Amino acid sequence: MANNFAVTAALVRDTFREALARKIFWGFLGCSTALILFFLFIMKIDVVEGAVATMSIFGKDTRTMDLTRLVREVHGGIAAFLYTAGLFLAVFASAGLIPTIFEPGRIELLLSKPVARHHILLGRYLGNVLVIAANMFYLVLAIWIIFGVKTGVWTYQFLYSTAITVFVFAILLALVLLVAVLSESAVVATMVTFGVMLVSPILAQRHVIERLLSSEWSRDTVRYFYFALPKVFEIGRICREIVLGRPVTDWMPVWSSALFGVVILSAGLYSFSRRNY
Repeated sequence: MANNFAVTAALVRDTFREALARKIFWGFLGCSTALILFFLFIMKIDVVEGAVATMSIFGKDTRTMDLTRLVREVHGGIAAFLYTAGLFLAVFASAGLIPTIFEPGRIELLLSKPVARHHILLGRYLGNVLVIAANMFYLVLAIWIIFGVKTGVWTYQFLYSTAITVFVFAILLALVLLVAVLSESAVVATMVTFGVMLVSPILAQRHVIERLLSSEWSRDTVRYFYFALPKVFEIGRICREIVLGRPVTDWMPVWSSALFGVVILSAGLYSFSRRNY
């Protein structure tokens, strides 16, 4: 067990080193730092008597509004932006790290080591997730501290957006992994994953779509894709509700998407273990 953990940890470190060498980690860090500086220097907040404030955010004055509520709403908008833009950037940047192990010469070298095949791929997968998690935590924590220091309002729910975004990224990266194993192409893996992300808000309107369809088989097809694919759009909506401090009444998009991720990741590891190189 200890040896397996050491092997996986070594593969995770190798993924980090490759992300650094390919400037992926530094690119994310640079974008995160730029956003932090934007909020630090552009946002101007004047607090008056604690709970009631005159605030100037992006040049727009909002008067006599409960400060905590306003901060939550701003946090909700930021979380929605980071969730959407962050996922697209993360998938685009990370999709190339997994197919690189299939490069001629490299895959033969890895397979020649006394390491189980699933450890090779799992180490690469976990390394990708940790690279994105480190950058997301850095960005969200910094923004949270900026708002907290300038307003005195510390809404911890905003920090949950990091875990939710990384959770959905891990699910999408499992899809990248499976497609990369089957196609050995970063382009195909990225296109398929982006396609799933883009179709998610459409499938989220399945009740409307079902009313527009005339045949039962077409409605069943929409239902199948809705329940089978990860619910990226709806989890984003749940993320915003949590940040705003509102109760979440339906957790089905979360657990069903998690199930999708487990099945797809298992399929990717199994397919890799059965392939001949």
